[in-house]
Amino acid sequence: MPILVLGLSHHATPVAVRERFAFDAAGVPSALESLRGSGAADEAVILSTCNRVEIYAATPREPSRALAGLREFLLASQDCPDAQIGGIYALGEPQSVQHLFRVACGLDSMVLGETEVLGQLKQAYELARQHGHTGARLNRAFQRAFNVAKHIRTQTNIQRGSVSVGSVAVELAEKVFSRLGDREVLVVGAGDTSEKTARALVSRGARGLAVANRSSDKARALAAELGGRAVSFADWLEELARVDIVISSTAAPHYLLDRARLAPLLPGRRNRPLLLIDLAVPRDIEPEVNFLENVYLYNIDDLQAIADDYLKQRRQEVARCEQIIREKALALLEDAGGGMWRGGVRVAFGHE
Repeated sequence: MPILVLGLSHHATPVAVRERFAFDAAGVPSALESLRGSGAADEAVILSTCNRVEIYAATPREPSRALAGLREFLLASQDCPDAQIGGIYALGEPQSVQHLFRVACGLDSMVLGETEVLGQLKQAYELARQHGHTGARLNRAFQRAFNVAKHIRTQTNIQRGSVSVGSVAVELAEKVFSRLGDREVLVVGAGDTSEKTARALVSRGARGLAVANRSSDKARALAAELGGRAVSFADWLEELARVDIVISSTAAPHYLLDRARLAPLLPGRRNRPLLLIDLAVPRDIEPEVNFLENVYLYNIDDLQAIADDYLKQRRQEVARCEQIIREKALALLEDAGGGMWRGGVRVAFGHE
């Protein structure tokens, strides 16, 4: 019984279209019931995330006809009669199994090698399994996909290094301080990137968090959410005598911290390292502070350059990962069919 995939993703479909097809988690079981009841699939899993909506199906029907049925179901279930909507892809074996493996390994993700999609895929599969919508064919394929993802993660460097500014900042902090369990963090300004970076630092064990923002209400809200404390924006410089990491991201048109202001505070730090992460554009911190003893300054371009270098290293691993996936997918199909796979189908709908 062939495995088929029909879906759309961030590669070719804008979010305005993807959101029209998104399935609410609570509605997935009934959607799977309707799908199987229509005869389009004997077994099915629906994966719906912010970046993709995909139907994984196993059916004895002729693949081209089965994929057309899956497309009809997807359009009808989401009340979308536009037959010419672009970006919908339809895959038969072996491409369907290889695609499942690529998704599980993060090779098809917006952020190459990320692991969040693996958790989402596991949840989608488990939801379908618990409601009786999977059988031997999809059970085996998904379990193999999870095993392949583990193999890729442990045997290649596809996940080496951080590829987002926030995660790079956390990685730098761990290099400077070895561990974050006894480190204090000061957030100056509460922009989106600085907030995500602060959350990441706290999740890695940073024990103290202070937030300073021109809006005292916003400072208090973020501090309360992360278990920290709000400090007056007028007094945040005084915190430099005690904190270990500063994340700055304000809309100030000039430097908030320069060498002249920082230098007198350093003797009281007793040679403790101070990591300054300047995420602001224009910059909040004067570059010359980097010449002070035990002060480490990184701005947004520094962090992005590190992230880009890690991404380049990840991309160099793609060919190796793809070869592993091809081998594992063909092995699965041989096990299921008792012989070599001899053909395949790929159907394009609309303007892919």
